[in-house]
Amino acid sequence: MASAPDHLFALRNSFYLGAYQAAINLSTSLNNLSEEDSIEKDSLVFRSYVAIGAPELVIGEIDSSKPTALQAVKLLALYLHRPENKETVITSLKEWLSDAAIGSNPVLRLIAGVVYMHEQDYNEALKHTHSGGTMELHALNVQIFLKMHRSDYAEKQLKIMQQIDEDHTLTQLANAWLNLAVGGSKIQEALLIFQDFSEKFQMTALILNGKAVCNMHMGHFDEAEHLLLDALNMDAKDPETLANLIVCSLHLGRPSSRYLSQLKLSHPAHMLVKRISSAEENFERAVQTVA
Repeated sequence: MASAPDHLFALRNSFYLGAYQAAINLSTSLNNLSEEDSIEKDSLVFRSYVAIGAPELVIGEIDSSKPTALQAVKLLALYLHRPENKETVITSLKEWLSDAAIGSNPVLRLIAGVVYMHEQDYNEALKHTHSGGTMELHALNVQIFLKMHRSDYAEKQLKIMQQIDEDHTLTQLANAWLNLAVGGSKIQEALLIFQDFSEKFQMTALILNGKAVCNMHMGHFDEAEHLLLDALNMDAKDPETLANLIVCSLHLGRPSSRYLSQLKLSHPAHMLVKRISSAEENFERAVQTVA
């Protein structure tokens, strides 16, 4: 019979790899945890509810009596799902981070990093995440540096993670992200990591997207499309699946308008939507100028 630490380990991995409902289900088996582990469990469960699009449950259940880590998750739910509250959330984050009593909380710093990364304010994100402290913070640093096109700094963060635990799921994920950014012969290494995940863990849209992006880099767009359609069956609103299907369809010479419409409806602030909208506006202006 699996012990509580085994269940918490499985819950973490499920969350890291995007098996959010599985993480929620696993949490029901976790009892008699230490206070620290209990807070971590609740944090991952509430973040899973945010990820599956149930922010109201998170916002409703986390009141002012809850620990700082959970209050931070509530801010994330408000930020991602109530756009009218973005400025309020950022103001609250700044106040909490400057509070000596709670400002160093790792989950609060992690949420701050995620929010500022969404804001594309990478320097502000790193201000709160760069010191690390948890594997999630190190992994987020890798993501931020890759967003900044600084694979050299991302590699330094990965080496820190490898020194802590080379086999950790987040270390392997970060390694795959870096390999994809570097490209070339590293793409095959990234594919092997995602393949290993698919053999060890429950298949998720995150794993399928990882394998698909590797195949797209290698020019195998038919295989990538097959993987992405499987991912779409798992989650019809997943933004990365829809974005990757748009790109894949264009390479295959197939219509992508349906996927773009879905992405615009479910994730209007997605980077690809913004880029396409900007390109369409520029085209319209050019047409009017010529006319």
